Amino acid sequence: MEDTLSPLREDVRLLGAILGDVLKHQEGQAVYELVERVRLLSKAARNGDSKADDDLNAIFRNLPTEDAHRVARAFAHFLALANIAEQHHRIRRRRSYEQTGGCAPQRASLDETFARLIAGGVSPQQLHHTVTSLDIGLVLTAHPTQAQRRTIIQKYGRIAGLLKIRDQETKAPNVVRTKLERVITESWGTDEVRRRKPTPEDEVRNGLAWFEQVLWDAVPAHLRALDRALKTHAGRALPLESSPICFGSWMGGDRDGNPNVTPETTRRAILLARWQAAALYLREIEVLREELSINKASEELLGRVGPVWEPYREALRPLKAQFEATLEYCEQALSDRSTVAGPEVLFDPSRVKAPLELCRRSLLACGYDVIAEGRLEDLLRRVTVFGLTLVELDLRQEADRHTEALDFLCRTAGLGDYRQWDEDRRQAFLIEHLQQGTPLVGIEYWRDSDGRAPESVAQVLGAFAVAAHQGQGALGAYVISMASQPSDVLAVELLQSEARKFFADGASGPPMRVVPLFETLADLEGIEGAVEKLLAVPWVVNRLREVHGGRLEIMLGYSDSAKDAGRLAASWALYKAQEAVVAAGRRAGIQVTLFHGRGGTVGRGGGPTHAAILSQPPGSVDHTIRVTEQGEMIAAKFGLPELAGRNLELYVTAVTESSLRTEGQSTAAWRGVMDRLAEHSTRAYRNVVRHDPRFVPYFRTATPETELARLNIGSRPARRPSAVPLEEQGIETLRAIPWIFAWTQIRLMLPSWLGLGEALQAVNDGDDRLTLEIMAREWPFFSTFLDLIEMVLAKTLPDIAAHYDALLVPPELRDMGTELRDRLGQTRSEVLGLRQRNAPLIDNPVLSRSIDVRNPYVDPINRLQAEFLRRLRTAPEEHGEFERLRAALLTTINGVAAGMRNTG
Repeated sequence: MEDTLSPLREDVRLLGAILGDVLKHQEGQAVYELVERVRLLSKAARNGDSKADDDLNAIFRNLPTEDAHRVARAFAHFLALANIAEQHHRIRRRRSYEQTGGCAPQRASLDETFARLIAGGVSPQQLHHTVTSLDIGLVLTAHPTQAQRRTIIQKYGRIAGLLKIRDQETKAPNVVRTKLERVITESWGTDEVRRRKPTPEDEVRNGLAWFEQVLWDAVPAHLRALDRALKTHAGRALPLESSPICFGSWMGGDRDGNPNVTPETTRRAILLARWQAAALYLREIEVLREELSINKASEELLGRVGPVWEPYREALRPLKAQFEATLEYCEQALSDRSTVAGPEVLFDPSRVKAPLELCRRSLLACGYDVIAEGRLEDLLRRVTVFGLTLVELDLRQEADRHTEALDFLCRTAGLGDYRQWDEDRRQAFLIEHLQQGTPLVGIEYWRDSDGRAPESVAQVLGAFAVAAHQGQGALGAYVISMASQPSDVLAVELLQSEARKFFADGASGPPMRVVPLFETLADLEGIEGAVEKLLAVPWVVNRLREVHGGRLEIMLGYSDSAKDAGRLAASWALYKAQEAVVAAGRRAGIQVTLFHGRGGTVGRGGGPTHAAILSQPPGSVDHTIRVTEQGEMIAAKFGLPELAGRNLELYVTAVTESSLRTEGQSTAAWRGVMDRLAEHSTRAYRNVVRHDPRFVPYFRTATPETELARLNIGSRPARRPSAVPLEEQGIETLRAIPWIFAWTQIRLMLPSWLGLGEALQAVNDGDDRLTLEIMAREWPFFSTFLDLIEMVLAKTLPDIAAHYDALLVPPELRDMGTELRDRLGQTRSEVLGLRQRNAPLIDNPVLSRSIDVRNPYVDPINRLQAEFLRRLRTAPEEHGEFERLRAALLTTINGVAAGMRNTG
């Protein structure tokens, strides 16, 4: 039997050996020997050697900070290199599937899924219609705990490229090894610590870099594969105008709780995206003109360009000039807000498509099919997917900020105190003014050059003003957090309508979709009534039908609901919320698109893409879905072209299958058990997190939560604004991402499992044991949930969490840590007992082995992190040691994140 992991082990050994050589050369033999000693002791300690454990603690306790930092860096770099090797091995295995004739296709690939669906009774026509009707929106977000610098990520990409070359060029391995040594040396010599916090614009630029470096080529390659698969299994091609996947972004648009995102930030984010798109298109047009030197053309084309020698080049010459003008406009507008776009500047994608389609028709008419179906076809597909800005930028803001803005406008116009009105009066007022053309106030209140509006109001009005004059495809949804009433949606509709009266022009795109966000447990439990009330407003339904194709978009928040009630209760509430929203839309004759605000971790709704989509309620994924791709996971999913292609494929196959299947329905008995599980788990979770007075002080001392806000990690504050002193605040002011980040760092992963063990025990002790076992086997929702919990349990290490307690937690709080670890043990016992297993992940041996192999390399980083935290909390801030410890702490955060494969 073939040992498929052998090439991976060889790559890891090679990269580890090179890193060892770099350590010797750059840091000296003594540091290398120290790292080796720590590695061997860590392996022994992980295998139960108590003396090795004591020796490690003694070494770290007495090690100077600079030397300890070097050790942490060495292990962090090794884990990053191991990650690169694992990513490359996944690509290698995928390539093997594609190249080995006669082998079964890769699971969840286009060929495997389409063949299985056809064999299961789906007609070729039905398959083709489903795939060409897909509307999958992947929305990239920045990440408040993004741990790695962009420059380091780029170097890791070069290492991955060299591993690929090494597979292909076996005759000169030493040449590749030398290049690997060079890049790994560069990485070692590069400071992974940011010297300043990234700005929102930094995050925008980082996000756009993924399009330039990966997605620009990965998307047309994926669409070519999809076209081939449809021809094979459905007998028809993928139409050029079909765009199963498109991209959105929150970078530069998400102002909810981030005062650093201003109207100017949003304006510049859109300009940067337009500039990047124009630069990429211009490059393609120039190459395409080089290729299309053909002089035979159709009468249609010759009628447009005249009797010229090279008609295709001539046909594309104006387009080249227009992209050059667009680039120049963007560059000027980035430095001068008063810059006016000339007629040559491109805002409408149809102006790009027209000459490209003309050339394609001519090539096909003249028998040059092979040329028409090459670079030109790829470019047309890019225009369909990327438009002229690569992404549609979403805006997000809290509902109360819109209430404040309307209150200001109403009082300014002498119309009353909007904030004091009840819901009926607000709705009547909003609908009345949405139906009339007269502005509430003059333009001077929107421009606010003399400071008439409070700063918070000016920021809201300014964002709508910026949005009003953006071109087609630049903007996507306006997401309202903390939305609870129809007036919250109508308020945004009125504000954007008012802004468009002053700032829209002929180049402006359509109004933004207005999307309410439901994110707490109470929000999710009340979502059906809220959506029914919204769709009972005739103006809203008419708007959806006339402007948005009869679709309502609803966003579901995974992070805050889990922080509020625990992962189990949140998962069940989200499941029922999806069913309720889709049913409410169906009753009103409106199709609902669900926007899933998932994170990268299980505690925030993350997990394998394919399984997550297939575990949604039947009927909730009806050809359409939107999903956030969190900053931490963008590199993991889309950091290399082959990885991007595989993840795009997984989205397409999962949404296709989910749209066509009918099985997976729950029974009344299953739902009753889930209701009881959710009730028990919520009570157990909140008893700890909300009601135990020891919990918050324990959390702040046992984890690096307090230090997070002081690290240069993300542009968004880690906490929501509060008038309450920090020491008196609970977890409600802490954002969900750093909440999970902190528990992940100490290997306890508490938000993912707390409350589950108690709930399973309570239900198991009753009459529901057999029902639970059937649910675990037969219900995709519940079995997928348990799969994710098993993965979390495999990554938890109670002994590491206990080590943090020993170094950082006051004696009077240590019982709290002991109790939490006991609860973890109970959860592990209940989950494994339900699934009749003696260890997690027995059906996923590759992942299980990966975790086991990594642990001895992550353990020293955890131990050092605890030591750095101990020293940092007693070091004077003005002392040089304080900054050295902060830098060392961030290195350990990088290292643990690399070992765990996620941050928050």
